[in-house]
Amino acid sequence: MGNETTVNWFILLGFSNVTSYTLLLFAVFLCIYIATVLCNVTIIVIINVDDALHIPMYFFLLNLSFLEIGYTSVTIPKLLENILALDKTISLRACAAQMYFFLFFGATECCLLAVMAYDRYIAICNPLRYPIVMRKRTCIQLAALSWVCGCLVALGHTTFIFRLPFCDSNVINHFFCEIQPVLKLVCGNTYWNEIQIIVAAAFVILMPFMLILLSYIHIISTILKMQSTKSRQKAFSTCSSHLAAVSLFYGTAIFIYIRPKSSYSLNVDKFFSLFYSVITPIFNPIIYTLRNKEVKGALRKTVSKIIPKI
Repeated sequence: MGNETTVNWFILLGFSNVTSYTLLLFAVFLCIYIATVLCNVTIIVIINVDDALHIPMYFFLLNLSFLEIGYTSVTIPKLLENILALDKTISLRACAAQMYFFLFFGATECCLLAVMAYDRYIAICNPLRYPIVMRKRTCIQLAALSWVCGCLVALGHTTFIFRLPFCDSNVINHFFCEIQPVLKLVCGNTYWNEIQIIVAAAFVILMPFMLILLSYIHIISTILKMQSTKSRQKAFSTCSSHLAAVSLFYGTAIFIYIRPKSSYSLNVDKFFSLFYSVITPIFNPIIYTLRNKEVKGALRKTVSKIIPKI
């Protein structure tokens, strides 16, 4: 931290303006957190125990489930604490750590969703080459690359922001240490700092998004050329879950990050942040489970093995 920094802790306002619904908010977010962890743990267990799911698509889904557990664990426990506690402070280091891990999991998810789109592209557009291209070693390398990219992006952003001086207000009008609300507390002119952050965010968010878009242009083109209606339906069904997850995650992430600080609305964007930080992690396992016959079949088999033992 720079010598000019005089703020050693922040106050996270969260949803303190809706004190009438404190217990209701606590109950809702607690239920969402428990459901998110349980659903994603269930997917991890199912994929590990069922040999039929030991294929690239489900290997990447396994990584995504790990991400979602980490993603929500960074924000919701502190949010739950702040809803009930009178002391809503968070130390400078804890705030930096929260921002780092949130960006780490978020940036990794951006890359992983692009890798999953590439997997679907190879499976549908080049099915004969699929076993050769998407070998186990290649899948591990692609997943590892996503995690490394997420780590580097988060480290760069967090180090860059927390080396700036904080010497004015220490009140963060958000429920976690998000980039834009924290950047508002920085002293002096942050125009170029803001531009650099937007450029970096555009690189992390838009580049994977463009790769996903390009993949699906080829996928849809290939599907439309298929003669069999059954083949088209099967191809669409394998992509629909991923498309739903991408739309939900990228829709709010692009809205939040790819724009200047001058257009930032604290209360409105705090609401939108709930979608990609709280809602998306619970929707992803539901989307992939309800729309996937293989996962539903594996879940039934696993439950049927466990219940008799109970």
